[in-house]
Amino acid sequence: MATALCNARVLLPLGLRDDICVVIEGARIRAVSSSPPADAEIVDLGGKLLLPGFIDCQVNGGGGALFNTDPSVATIATIAAAHRRFGTTGLLPTLISDDLSVVERGIAAVDAAIAQGVPGILGIHIEGPFLNPARRGIHAEAKLRRLEDDLVDLLAAPQRGKTLVTLAPERATPAQIARLVDAGVIVAAGHSDADYETVRGAIDAGLTGFTHLFNAMSQLANRAPGMVGAALEDDSTWAGIIVDGHHLHPATVRVAVRAKRADRLMLVTDAMPSVGSAAPTFELQGRTIRREGDILRGDDGVLAGSTLTMAGAVANMIAQGRVSLRTAVTMASATPAAFLGLADRTGTIAPGFAADLVLVDDDLIVQKTWIAGEVA
Repeated sequence: MATALCNARVLLPLGLRDDICVVIEGARIRAVSSSPPADAEIVDLGGKLLLPGFIDCQVNGGGGALFNTDPSVATIATIAAAHRRFGTTGLLPTLISDDLSVVERGIAAVDAAIAQGVPGILGIHIEGPFLNPARRGIHAEAKLRRLEDDLVDLLAAPQRGKTLVTLAPERATPAQIARLVDAGVIVAAGHSDADYETVRGAIDAGLTGFTHLFNAMSQLANRAPGMVGAALEDDSTWAGIIVDGHHLHPATVRVAVRAKRADRLMLVTDAMPSVGSAAPTFELQGRTIRREGDILRGDDGVLAGSTLTMAGAVANMIAQGRVSLRTAVTMASATPAAFLGLADRTGTIAPGFAADLVLVDDDLIVQKTWIAGEVA
């Protein structure tokens, strides 16, 4: 039976509409119409905001669980459930740099999670270990290594969903990047000290993304544009950005918005187990990470991911980036969908698209989510 979601302010690609119903049938949106069809069950949404579900390409943990610690279907389900409460209807469980055996287990776990129908799992993000020690951030230096030819097949192994690999271009070759891209892997640059020319070579080889723009990468200078300069200049690539008030100054956020625009700049959380958990600490590869308010730090003071949610990221982008609701939501839905090659099936409220939706109040507090037409 179809369900008609009515009496909401619906965010469509051209803006808000308060005179339409969104009709769900099965896992997809059947129609966006001025009145509910006769065969539909009507659900009154009380005038709240109905938005496309949020898509997060960088989720390390949630609900007290960390993907690296236990790369299993159960961990993935716990993480996804924690983030659904904050409007995330699609995500990539993210492994930070680790032993190759952990990477293999993570790949297998995501493949199994998708096969078993864990709601909202779109693929896997493998962030490292092919990173530059000089820009490692919270990544353990002992885990870092160069990309070798025989590892390309491992990274291209998942059979279901999308695979995103973050690497430092100086720790791989353009030929290796091209091989990954040819195998269907989405390649992003991050945790890198590469110069502008090296980054351009990686883009020419097929690299299409930048992981947490500005953070853990070579910066923009007058005669050395670095990775930041290459990312801001290039119109063909996407960039993730952590808008939590700690990773970036608000003025830096606004510069990124102006340079990359909403269709190429996407919100990510880089979330850790603290999302959906009250625990003051957690363990990351033998190191204790402490929560100080809404900041996570290692004992050395280095930022260790975030406590950010996607609903919080949207609200912060509106406030710090000085953009409209429509623009901020685009960065949380349609833009990451496009980056992942899913723009024809999710990230937008339109007929034929996945019924991945989030209902929020005027303060952007999540009231309800739907994943593939099911209330989550």
